Amino acid sequence: MKKNVVYQTEITGMTADGNGVCRIENIAVFVPMTAVGDILEVRIVKVLKSYAFGIIEKLITPADGRISPVCPVFRQCGGCAFQHIDHSTELSYKENFVRDAFTRIGKLQPVFEPILGSDSRYYYRNKAQYPIAEQDGHLVCGFYAKHSHRVIPYTACHLQPEIFTEILNHLLPALEHCHISAYDETSHTGELRHIYLRKGFYSGEIMLCLISRVSVRKKIKSLLPEIQKKFPAVISITESVNPQKTNVILGNSVAVLAGQNFITDTMCGKKIRISPQSFYQVNTQQAEKLYQIAKEYAAFQGSETLLDLYCGAGTIGLSMADSVKSLIGVEVIPEAVENAIQNAKLNQITNAEFFCGDAGTIADSLLKKNLSPDVIVLDPPRKGCDDLTIQSVIKMQPSRIVMISCNPSTAARDAAKFAASGYLTKKVRAVNLFMCTSHCETVLLLTRE
Repeated sequence: MKKNVVYQTEITGMTADGNGVCRIENIAVFVPMTAVGDILEVRIVKVLKSYAFGIIEKLITPADGRISPVCPVFRQCGGCAFQHIDHSTELSYKENFVRDAFTRIGKLQPVFEPILGSDSRYYYRNKAQYPIAEQDGHLVCGFYAKHSHRVIPYTACHLQPEIFTEILNHLLPALEHCHISAYDETSHTGELRHIYLRKGFYSGEIMLCLISRVSVRKKIKSLLPEIQKKFPAVISITESVNPQKTNVILGNSVAVLAGQNFITDTMCGKKIRISPQSFYQVNTQQAEKLYQIAKEYAAFQGSETLLDLYCGAGTIGLSMADSVKSLIGVEVIPEAVENAIQNAKLNQITNAEFFCGDAGTIADSLLKKNLSPDVIVLDPPRKGCDDLTIQSVIKMQPSRIVMISCNPSTAARDAAKFAASGYLTKKVRAVNLFMCTSHCETVLLLTRE
């Protein structure tokens, strides 16, 4: 197989990151923006020892489920993987991703419940972080091209609320007028790194956070009243200065420029206060369904002690607090813990307490205090649970563990570690929170044998 040679082939599989798979000369070739069943001509663009990468040269016969993407920059932007297929086909792919992770990586055979789809495919996100660049002498923002930090300028993303587009189209020229420069990560110069927006799905409240290498507070002071007048829903304008050479977006602190440092929304009937640093599921309606499944898996009787690890702003645990005797939440981000405490007070929940620290370390210290939770809920980051967390959970011997994961591969890996200590994965359900992308949320129930 040689680079730039064109082959006719058929896409027979799909990877978890959204690349179609075909076999040419008995070698796996990965082709983006394809669908299982496509018959097409593929141009080889990279050849490695045991696999290769290709691009579509010509689509001969489209697969069932193929549709026209709604976004004009779909092929350049790295945000979406599945705008070119319909929702039912996307669901079947993701169901297979989850099943494959647990059977192949975890070597587990749970009951796989049907994936939960979504009523709405577009405009579902309540959060967006737009990288800033300078092109043709103007400030632009958008999203990174796949596997790069090259900004594709586009403000009308079909996954974000339409008001985000209006705010960006007003804000970018105004920032230019204030002589704000775009951050250049190569030279580590310039000022503005990202524009960060959040919107309460039910409340409509909007947070605007400017992330900069050096403070731009003085330069944009005159803009603030104008922004709040034109967009009354913007009740929080903040700045986070991040002077580091890093891919981490937010700096270590957030300063209020106008309004307050939080917005409030509703999740599962509970009022939730959200700061810029708080973890909060980006799809509110689907998250409510996700948490309801987790609650059903937990099967509370009303007398349990619930330990919520990686609790963020407390949304999961607080949605379950009325069904348990007591709730303990653990989160490493101090601002999120403060949000969780405030959220408990907002909802007059008196049986909850929250601790700040690494999940594994706090769980280990609670274990030393002879805490014996009946149910533990885990909602780890994409990298999954660390070994200290897993071992601490096992030593506590809860009767049930409910895990919510945004990465089926690490969830399967962690479930296998729990299985080695007698916690069997009973059932798994995929939930599509991130339509048009390759990401998928998963809920699993583990019980102690």
